[in-house]
Amino acid sequence: MADVSHNRGDITSHPDASEMRERYARMLSGRDVALVDGPVFLLGLYCAASPWILHYTTSQPALVTHNLIVGIAIGLLALGFTQTPERMYGLSWAFCAVGIWMIIAPWVVGDSPDAGVALNNIVIGALAVILGLMCTATAARSAPRP
Repeated sequence: MADVSHNRGDITSHPDASEMRERYARMLSGRDVALVDGPVFLLGLYCAASPWILHYTTSQPALVTHNLIVGIAIGLLALGFTQTPERMYGLSWAFCAVGIWMIIAPWVVGDSPDAGVALNNIVIGALAVILGLMCTATAARSAPRP
């Protein structure tokens, strides 16, 4: 059997080493928000499930549908951030707008919500705004300079 474990030398002498190094650095610099992708997805999951977690399905049926749809949208944004960050982080400002909408939605969509329902949406909205601002700041920082 042939011995394939012989040392071929250092890779720095490879003609494409500098290009590989640059590509690897670009790949790592584009994933600065990897720590934000997971919390954004979990926030969307909680937003979609919150009417059943907090048991306001019968008292606020319009908010049940609203939170389900917005939660799915947040989850899809998170998946987009994960799959194609260079294209999706331009939409981070839209995530902030979704957060602001979640804060005011109990009074616009709901029918005189109680304190628990309102507080739930305010917390979800505030977290969405904070995470959206983090995504926006990271996208601005890692954008290619002309």
